[in-house]
Amino acid sequence: MIIGCPKEIKIQEYRVGLTPEGVDTLVRQGHVVYVETNAGAGSGFSDEAYKAVGATILSTAKEVYEIAEMIVKVKEPLAAEFPLIKAGQILFTYFHFAASKELTEAMMKTQAVCIAYETVELADGSLPLLVPMSEVAGRMAINVGAYYLGKPFGGKGKLLGGVPGVKPAEVLIIGGGIVGTQAAKMAAGLGANVTIMDTNLARLRYLSDVMPANVVTQYSTLLAIKEKLPTTDLLVGAVLLHGAKAPHLVKKEDLKLMEAGSVIVDVAVDQGGCIETCKPTTHENPVFTIDDITHYCVANMPGAVPQTSTRALTQATLPYAIAIANKGWEKACTENPALAKGLNIRAGKILHKGVSDAFTAA
Repeated sequence: MIIGCPKEIKIQEYRVGLTPEGVDTLVRQGHVVYVETNAGAGSGFSDEAYKAVGATILSTAKEVYEIAEMIVKVKEPLAAEFPLIKAGQILFTYFHFAASKELTEAMMKTQAVCIAYETVELADGSLPLLVPMSEVAGRMAINVGAYYLGKPFGGKGKLLGGVPGVKPAEVLIIGGGIVGTQAAKMAAGLGANVTIMDTNLARLRYLSDVMPANVVTQYSTLLAIKEKLPTTDLLVGAVLLHGAKAPHLVKKEDLKLMEAGSVIVDVAVDQGGCIETCKPTTHENPVFTIDDITHYCVANMPGAVPQTSTRALTQATLPYAIAIANKGWEKACTENPALAKGLNIRAGKILHKGVSDAFTAA
């Protein structure tokens, strides 16, 4: 199969769809790989590194899209890329369709085969291609939250872990999945008092067993969240509904319950966000303030640490990319039910229920 890896064009997105090691594996199995020039530069991979393992470097994204049967990316195509996509072409990347009607309609119009990383789902309900980036984003959420709690950056001027004789900050994490778990680990490690909420009692029992003493679990309800907001210094939104739009669990009026200078980090923003006031931001302009509450809503958080996140992502996606390349998407999806769940759009039709429900409800 002819595989293309274009340079990401989202603002300050430094990740790349394939590492040189990934290209090497594909080439050794008889596939042809084209990489856009400087596609890997942000992650520390030179054109020479790709050439050394058998990739051909092309000057423009247009050339990559024209020749490739499958495009392997990181983020969803942007408007400038829509005209480059061909009917029947396989796109293997993060899409988060439920959060964007424009993207969904554009991909339907292209007649491309859209396989979304975020909805590839194993029999146990886990999302193997979302896990590595969720791990990165969960850990980053605490780092950026701690930073923006600083007074020079609009925060209330509170050190997350406190110091002897001074109470630590209060961190509320809504969602006990991969993002929430990693965020809780980081916040607890810094010495904060952490509350993690979820509606899955089995998950809460597990977290209660494995988390340190400064992490408490609580069943999540709208009332429980509201009751916690007045004492929350850093709120992390970490709710994920597989392939669907995240529910708004904190409304605009709820912000008035929080102290001025508190910080919200909504990791679910790429699925619509679980905080009503959140809207996607970029690494270039990551925050905005509503009712004296700082909102950090960068939709591609792991893009800030590409040396870590690109390697973590390729490790997870490569086996699936190889299966598609070796067998074609139809046979690969037929033989692998997890990959089949990643098939979101084909021949102009939405095939994932979470995506179709998002727009039916709208």
